[in-house]
Amino acid sequence: MTTIYGITNCDTMKKARAWLDGHGVEYAFHDYKKAGIGETLLRAWVAELGWEVLVNRRGTTWRRLAQADRDGIDAESAVWLLVQNPSLIRRPVLDTGEARHVGFSEDLYRELFT
Repeated sequence: MTTIYGITNCDTMKKARAWLDGHGVEYAFHDYKKAGIGETLLRAWVAELGWEVLVNRRGTTWRRLAQADRDGIDAESAVWLLVQNPSLIRRPVLDTGEARHVGFSEDLYRELFT
């Protein structure tokens, strides 16, 4: 089963979900702002994708972090920060069961699902 991870009010999430709905792709939606996100899952994502891909450095949550947290970030501290601040996770994270993909691209989704 395909799972898409993100938050409800994110514009990129809305585009990704609309694309999936419009192309008849069945998926589960995990709102990690409401349901949280587990450390074990985040560690697996970091191992597969790299923490640099997962951390959203453009958002207000990143800018609100202490400068010391931003300057000293590495894989271990990234996992801790993402668990504590799920809004830091770049959206969406799409889990097809075979691989994880971060961000939304119509071309990528078309390649994965058509």
